Amino acid sequence: MKSIRELYRIGTGPSSSHTMAPRRAAELFLLQIPDAAGYQVTLFGSLAATGRGHLTDKVLEEVFSGHRFELLWRPDEVLPLHPNGMRFTALDASGNIVQNRDVYSVGGGALSGSGEDDGLGAADVYPHASMADILAYCDSSGESLWSYVIHCEGEGIETFLDEIWSAMSDSIERGLSNEGALPGELGLARKARSFYRKATLFGPHFQRDGHLCAYAHAVSEENACGGTIVTAPTCGGSGVLPAVLRYLDETLDSERKDIIRALGVAGLVGNLVKHNASISGAEVGCQGEVGTACAMAAAAAVKLHGGSLQQIEYAAEMGLEHHLGLTCDPVLGLVQIPCIERNAHAATRALSCCHFALLTDGRHKIPFDEIVAVMKETGQALPPLYRETSRAGIAKAYQQRKI
Repeated sequence: MKSIRELYRIGTGPSSSHTMAPRRAAELFLLQIPDAAGYQVTLFGSLAATGRGHLTDKVLEEVFSGHRFELLWRPDEVLPLHPNGMRFTALDASGNIVQNRDVYSVGGGALSGSGEDDGLGAADVYPHASMADILAYCDSSGESLWSYVIHCEGEGIETFLDEIWSAMSDSIERGLSNEGALPGELGLARKARSFYRKATLFGPHFQRDGHLCAYAHAVSEENACGGTIVTAPTCGGSGVLPAVLRYLDETLDSERKDIIRALGVAGLVGNLVKHNASISGAEVGCQGEVGTACAMAAAAAVKLHGGSLQQIEYAAEMGLEHHLGLTCDPVLGLVQIPCIERNAHAATRALSCCHFALLTDGRHKIPFDEIVAVMKETGQALPPLYRETSRAGIAKAYQQRKI
């Protein structure tokens, strides 16, 4: 299983799959073949269906600026290994193909190629690939999940996670201070600052949800504007974990090292989903993005409350279980409706999962690993229309009403 450095990525929104990964793939292709007379990029499947709303065309045009460049859209064609496929083509002066390369955006800004020697994959650092095996190891060794992360990741992971928390905190602050409309045809207004101001005036019964929603909106609105955020595990689900950590940092009077350790545990949960299923909305729907984000945040919350290994596992299981079947159908291909509100509701659910797990001894019937497998199965059973094409569901309903 890969390092959590591959899960948490600081980058710009609105989509890790549609902007961060294509930008990186284009930069690598241009670096490898810098002297072609022209370049062509063909987007397939979900990348083509929602690429304009996700600004895929803009980032590719930026990378190939100064070169002869053509962008082709093939929303009804899918390359064999993943719905988010790209074909990079280098051309000679006569327009003949010099080289083709197929690359896949597999979720959270990660890339995969069509061969094992493509140089896109990172080395494994974790010896275990299931929650059951990790818990068994920790039970026998006496390690906590955080010490297990340290043991596997090695020196420098605390510094890395400190930088990740700083970037998350900065995105919250920017989101809370900005007002106005989000970009795109929806005319959607930023709400984070208003929510935050109202939450400070609410009684204690409303303050928790008010602050969680404000923080989640702050990050998600920054993401929708192309601001700098952290994939957790993706751009589309980037508001959930920072919102929960910020709220608990304030209410539990946490130390910074506590937040760092909770980030490590959350990253471990996200890694397990990424390794054994998918965090790509184009592959498994939003259950893989916001559902995974909720599981990560629930686990982090239990860690901050001093919960046991079993309670952390239970909270993560519930966070994912109760998002099973969640479709990905962003209106107009923009990461705004239902994405932003969905982050806010997942943040409140993550804290509820934490509290529920803490009420128990952590024992339950359906383990986290089984829910991850069910999520993958469910995602594969979802019709492709409901996996980030903006051709069905909420996106279709909006378009029909508009017409």
